[in-house]
Amino acid sequence: MDIFLGLANNVLTEGLIYAVMAIGVYVTYSVLNFPDLSVDGTFPLGACVTGALILRGANPLAACLVSFLCGAAAGCATGLLHVRLHITDLLSGILVMTGLWSVNLAVTGGTAVLAYFKDPTIFNSGFGAALATAAGDWGPALLALLCCAAVKLAVDLYLRTKSGLLLRAAGDNPQYVVSLGKNPGNMKILGLMIGNGCTALAGSVLSQQSGSANIYSGTGMVVMALASVIIGTSLFGRLKALRATSAVVLGTIVYKACLVAAMQLGLPTNYLKLLMAVLFTVALVLRQAAPSGRGKKHVDPTKI
Repeated sequence: MDIFLGLANNVLTEGLIYAVMAIGVYVTYSVLNFPDLSVDGTFPLGACVTGALILRGANPLAACLVSFLCGAAAGCATGLLHVRLHITDLLSGILVMTGLWSVNLAVTGGTAVLAYFKDPTIFNSGFGAALATAAGDWGPALLALLCCAAVKLAVDLYLRTKSGLLLRAAGDNPQYVVSLGKNPGNMKILGLMIGNGCTALAGSVLSQQSGSANIYSGTGMVVMALASVIIGTSLFGRLKALRATSAVVLGTIVYKACLVAAMQLGLPTNYLKLLMAVLFTVALVLRQAAPSGRGKKHVDPTKI
């Protein structure tokens, strides 16, 4: 039982942290219909920025905020390449992802890993420390839940604003946005900033949870995030009581649970990326077999 509870604790903690990234990818992939590959670069960007700041004595919460802003700047770069220079969406993401590799190395001072196990983080100081004292081993999972819930509610509230409705319209019907006298390209840039900001924030939180920043941590993140979005909207999208972002969070936890279960069954770590690709393929098949209609909603022009 203790082993099972330990595994459940790990699944929930990491699953909820990765869900922050998945929510960001939901904004770019499902709302904007933009396959953003720069996620593999912005996730470690958040981790590296956080590690560099904490090692210099910065407040952990401030490190999270700066990481979000750095991720938003990277998303802005992707959007500018696509909107202003008319580079395709896939190539724009690849260019930014490639460039961020050098940026991440520069942030870490040329080293692949920054360790700060003994430095203050959101998990071992302030409210996180009090939560760990009160909840014991479940403290990190509760803090991850609070972080994920805050991001989810913020995104839900934004998507219900006039700007959020315009963002959804930019992905659903750009010509209608033009007819309103608005620039759909600017809305795409804004959506990419939000999505990549959430991705970098997830990298920041996971880095603080593990006590280290690794420039290789972004490998396969876009696959994980897309699979989580598709699994969530496919399995839970038909539940009307759940918002799409809630379905994405549940999809991330399911995805993480599948990976942990496979590892417990003896799958070698060398095949973990292969398993991620297989799960992504299964998610795509499920999406085609049973479309939920929750991944992308039609925007009512009268509500903009």
